[in-house]
Amino acid sequence: MTKLAVFASGTGSNYNAIVEAVKNGTLDAEVSVLVCDKPNAEVVEKAKLNGTPAFVFDPKQYRNKQMFEAKIVEVLQEEKIDLIILAGYMRMIGKTLLRPFEGKIINIHPSLLPSFPGLDAIGQAFDAGVKVSGVTVHYVDAGMDTGKIIAQQAVDVQDGSSRDELQHAIQQVEHQLYPATIQKLITRGE
Repeated sequence: MTKLAVFASGTGSNYNAIVEAVKNGTLDAEVSVLVCDKPNAEVVEKAKLNGTPAFVFDPKQYRNKQMFEAKIVEVLQEEKIDLIILAGYMRMIGKTLLRPFEGKIINIHPSLLPSFPGLDAIGQAFDAGVKVSGVTVHYVDAGMDTGKIIAQQAVDVQDGSSRDELQHAIQQVEHQLYPATIQKLITRGE
């Protein structure tokens, strides 16, 4: 069974979608640990409710990024993690974590990369007035949303829709695309 570590910093809607896909049998994996850098994030409570062990840390308690990433690596190696799933984890992954898990970290981004990388991609797309936005699943490298694209799905921007409506439409796609893409990677042995 493929062992997943889900990294999240916020509400955990993609964490939930992944857990639900495991429960309903469409994702042949185990969510072995949640990694969260915000002790008060909603996702921490969701992990408790789902019985997912969590490594929750406050980056300010560490001297630098290398130190907390080294601790994360220890946790992941203890759990024998096969794949790291970034699901709203709002930190750049540094080389301390990238090196031992190269090619084994994926991220979901709420735009059709390479358009609108970085923070607030939905707001960037909305402000630009695009007619099509979307979702990208990609491998993580040292850049900001620059890794090799694995999967994408377009989302039409409806005339007169609000930013919140666009966000909702994109999240609906994320919650389907991410578990399905993870399953494809597992099936292909990547």
